[in-house]
Amino acid sequence: MIVLKIGGDIVEKGMNRNLSDDIKETLKRDSMVIVHGGGDEVTRVAEKIGKKQVFITSPSGIRSRYTDYETVQIYTMVMAGKVNKAVVRWLLSENIPAFGVSGVDAAILRARRKKRLLIIDERGRRRIIEGGFTGKIIDVNPAPLNLLALSGYVPVVAPIAVGE
Repeated sequence: MIVLKIGGDIVEKGMNRNLSDDIKETLKRDSMVIVHGGGDEVTRVAEKIGKKQVFITSPSGIRSRYTDYETVQIYTMVMAGKVNKAVVRWLLSENIPAFGVSGVDAAILRARRKKRLLIIDERGRRRIIEGGFTGKIIDVNPAPLNLLALSGYVPVVAPIAVGE
């Protein structure tokens, strides 16, 4: 099974015929699961409803969203709802039999919550903060994805996990 990650920029700016042609060609040889991004849309929706988004930087320079309880609720709503369904709708319009799910469905994705995060603050100092709802994927359950693929569907997975 091929895993294709469609970044949020592609989702936002519009998926094109070249992408759908590549997906169709790949499906002639192998099954596929698509995982999508969409973090910028999460930020837009959160700010529209008055929830300021906080971003942190790791010591290795990776910038990511700090996910408190309210933010994880918004993230789930936008990624599993709005963004996932937009990707599925587009694939269906291109005659690709898409089936939208999130990593929570059938426990496709399991994650372990991080208790603490090491960050670089705005003054360039290392700090340890509470981990919030940030986690690390520890297991992928391929069975539901395989069932969908065997039934002729292309699973489209919103990147949300069941936490431990």
